[in-house]
Amino acid sequence: MLMWPAVLLLGFLVLTALVIAMGTRSTARYEQELRAEQPGGGRSPIAEPVGAVAA
Repeated sequence: MLMWPAVLLLGFLVLTALVIAMGTRSTARYEQELRAEQPGGGRSPIAEPVGAVAA
């Protein structure tokens, strides 16, 4: 009687891990392609602030 909830929980955890793994791989591939398309070695052309200016 207690077997089916355990099977359900195990299946849920396996599917959740599969979705996370697929999303991680897809995101890494997307970011790699995005970096390859940018000129200048993948650096952003937008200037970054160095620090706050004290008055």
